Amino acid sequence: MRWALVKVALAVTAMVVVAFAVPLALVVKELARDRAYSNAERQAATIGPVLAITTDRTQLERAVASAETGPGGRIGVHVPASGRNGKPAEIGARRAADAEVAAAVKLGRASISPVPGGSSLLQPTAVASGIAVVEVFVPDAALTRGVTTSWVVLAGVGLALIIGSVAVADRLGTRMVRPAKRLAGAAHDLGMGKLGVRVPEDGPEELRSAASAFNAMADQVVQLLANERELAADLSHRLRTPLTVLRLNAASLGDTSAAEQTRAAVEQLEREVDQIIRTAREQKAQTRQAASAAGCDAAEVIRERMDFWSALAEDEGRTVRIAGADRPVRVPVARPELAAALDAMLGNVFRHTPEGTAFAIDVHNAEDAVIVLVSDAGGGIDDPDAALRRGWSGGGGGRGHRPAAAGGGSTGLGLDIVRRLAESTGGDVRIGRSVLGGTEVRVWLALDDRRARPGARRGHRLRRTLGVRRRRTARTGS
Repeated sequence: MRWALVKVALAVTAMVVVAFAVPLALVVKELARDRAYSNAERQAATIGPVLAITTDRTQLERAVASAETGPGGRIGVHVPASGRNGKPAEIGARRAADAEVAAAVKLGRASISPVPGGSSLLQPTAVASGIAVVEVFVPDAALTRGVTTSWVVLAGVGLALIIGSVAVADRLGTRMVRPAKRLAGAAHDLGMGKLGVRVPEDGPEELRSAASAFNAMADQVVQLLANERELAADLSHRLRTPLTVLRLNAASLGDTSAAEQTRAAVEQLEREVDQIIRTAREQKAQTRQAASAAGCDAAEVIRERMDFWSALAEDEGRTVRIAGADRPVRVPVARPELAAALDAMLGNVFRHTPEGTAFAIDVHNAEDAVIVLVSDAGGGIDDPDAALRRGWSGGGGGRGHRPAAAGGGSTGLGLDIVRRLAESTGGDVRIGRSVLGGTEVRVWLALDDRRARPGARRGHRLRRTLGVRRRRTARTGS
């Protein structure tokens, strides 16, 4: 595809360059020719007024000398004979043949006569004794002066256009081919059993859609394998009960050879079942590890969990707003862990704010992290640092608290789950005041290997958070 785009760009640009450069080159050549003859006409025009006044040889020689603008010997004057016994006069250089001069006199207008080394412009002029002809020599070099330079410039511009178009086409081809190669490589790796492989969702829109579909398929494959291995382990566990009965029955058969064979078969079957259980557990752990390494689509998880909580929000009259979850946002955490963290934060909103309190979820995909903001319009939290410590119950009126069921408060594990999830990626959790007036829980999920640079990450985090708050404030105000 990349080479095909380059060839198309090369062919199209070459045709455009040829279509414009060739006519321009011909026009340049014609302009140089016209310029040379125009200069010759101006030189001939300077002799005309002198001929109209006098045909004196001395005066005409002075006029010819003053009209020469370049090397001498290029202007000549053919003066007809005056009187019955007069003779024609030739002043200056003469190159045109007598027949050409006679033809110019007969035509009564300027003409061009080819001569060795160039051409001569013959300009008839009326004098008292008849028609005089002013001859101006135009060398071949004057006819092509500047043409070669102009053609070189045109060729350079055309070559630059061709090279530029090829470079742009190659760049565009690389932009399209690279995601396609990554997608093909990821599909091959997935087929080889590498369950943690995922594709970055970048490039053209069509390839982004293909990458998103591949990642969703890979997540589904991992989930199906996990369910299958869970089922295999469960079925193996179920076999233990009938095996135990068989072993007890075999023990009561006595010491006959058939009884010994039965007991040996039962023991062999138990060993096989144990091996199946161990293998299923190991593969299940590997599947979970691969799913965790591959991460998940945070936007999809947020939409899924909001579908779950929306029914309760509608019953309690809460206004809900979701922003940034309309496009894929991959994070390096397992799907169940992210879902549990979201449930913990949303559960705190429902548990510790009065009915009718609005809340919002915002997702921001930064260069080095994904930021998830859960904010509400409640009373806020008096001690944010204590809220992040395990064991905090959320009671005490710190967040627009409403009484819980018997026993009051909670286990305090919710925000601790969120904190551990963020720290597993190299990120963190912060609690502050939201633009809605209540609490804002900001979860920073670091991406890739940038988590090893905490100083740079925190500086970017602060700028990103301030920018996010300004944009949200502007949207709320509008």
